[in-house]
Amino acid sequence: MELRHLRYFVAVADAGSLTVAAEQRLNTSQPSLSRQIRDLEQEVGVALMTRSAQGIELTAAGKAFLDHARMALLQAEAAKEAALRAAQPPKPAFALGFLSGAEIDLLPEVSRVLREAFPGIDIRLSSDYSPVLAKALMRRKLDAAFIRAEEHMEDLSSRRVRTDPLVFVFPSDHRLAQHATIAPQEIAHETFYLPSKAAPAVRRAVLAYFNQAGVDLKPEHEVHNVVHAISMITSTRAVMMLPAYTKRYLPDTITTRPVQGEAPTLDLILAYHKANNSPILKLLLSRVGQLVA
Repeated sequence: MELRHLRYFVAVADAGSLTVAAEQRLNTSQPSLSRQIRDLEQEVGVALMTRSAQGIELTAAGKAFLDHARMALLQAEAAKEAALRAAQPPKPAFALGFLSGAEIDLLPEVSRVLREAFPGIDIRLSSDYSPVLAKALMRRKLDAAFIRAEEHMEDLSSRRVRTDPLVFVFPSDHRLAQHATIAPQEIAHETFYLPSKAAPAVRRAVLAYFNQAGVDLKPEHEVHNVVHAISMITSTRAVMMLPAYTKRYLPDTITTRPVQGEAPTLDLILAYHKANNSPILKLLLSRVGQLVA
């Protein structure tokens, strides 16, 4: 029994006619096809179909045989595709994470750098909170990630990418918009929102800044991300501190002002597992300065 016997049988069963299958599906003659089906039935040992002037009809044995014939053809095609894939050189892959929002600036240049050096590379992207990405790095689910410096990163190494100052964010018609810079004491009686614990690095920087300034914050709510911040600031006329790069995502109804004096800052780092020896990672680390530029 050969695969061509199975293909012929399936084609006849689907067409419901030896003539239609021969002329329209198999590009062969009807007598030749009939002979192939007879050879198959002789090989199997039972009749698989009955012939009449109206066409063919599968016997009970033919119906049972049809399911297995289809499966055998699918398996043969899968085996062919697997062999073709195995014969080709392996495609390089790199799992890369971005602190949500950071990919807007960095991803185009990162992609260009990696694709120039590794044509055909499969860049697998993740965008999430910094602590989530740090855990993925430690579990070796990511090769590298652009994140904040988080606690408990003993298994990770990093390279600083850039330093982001924090700025005050509030409605554009807020009284503070008249100021060129904002002192922390001016926030004491304002509705103020903190970044949530999902962004612990930003939260720590904000709290440390006000603590050093001697301002006792009484935040009313916590904000989980920039979209949430826009909604809450707009609806409640609240004030927040966010990394300066987020200003490009804010609508015209929200404005920013720099801090008066020395601003608190946060480093954006490219982190990776210490045991990762990937040549793709080494290239990316060597181009960090280029990414910032």
